[in-house]
Amino acid sequence: MRIILLGAPGSGKGTQSRFITNRYKIPQISSGEILRSLLKEDSVLSKKIKKFMNFGILVPDDLIISLIKNRIQKNDCLDGFLLDGFPRTVFQANYMKKQGIKIDFVFEILVPDDVIINRIIGRRIHLRSGRVYHVMFNPPKQNNIDDITGDPLIIRGDDKIEILNNRLFEYHKKSLFLIDFYKYESYINNIKFYKIDGTKEIFEVHNLLSNILD
Repeated sequence: MRIILLGAPGSGKGTQSRFITNRYKIPQISSGEILRSLLKEDSVLSKKIKKFMNFGILVPDDLIISLIKNRIQKNDCLDGFLLDGFPRTVFQANYMKKQGIKIDFVFEILVPDDVIINRIIGRRIHLRSGRVYHVMFNPPKQNNIDDITGDPLIIRGDDKIEILNNRLFEYHKKSLFLIDFYKYESYINNIKFYKIDGTKEIFEVHNLLSNILD
């Protein structure tokens, strides 16, 4: 059960990732998490990655994919894994394929941009705990105040409308060809590609995913 989950920021991809990994007992693998973990080490590889980051250079795709390949060879991936936020481009997807990293399922969670914007601009965050509220769907008892600590809630920088519009534009620009790549792979290989309606209630999306994966 080797899964890629695609979806725009605010599509509910994180919620569905947690559902899949908890239900099927497979790890969620993020290139960002792998890099952050490596940066805590004092190794030749961590120093190499720090150099890229210090100069504002993206870590090369071949290195990222090598790290992912090493990660999925660990015992907790024997029953599968879920790739979170990777691949982001056709080049990465194709390179990953050439490296022999096999994928069974690709899910694209579809939510219109206007729905995403309504979801995200209403979010309020408690910084210390990570608790998330929403002014319409899950408001705090007191406006902009955390229910438990009484601390003020914040709006994340990338939840602001102008930044959100840029993030959505970038996502659509990059994902368009990536989605076409996996559609094509579904015809010529055994990869199963599914579009999932992310506007449905969370439990309905859970059911759609589990009906396919079960």
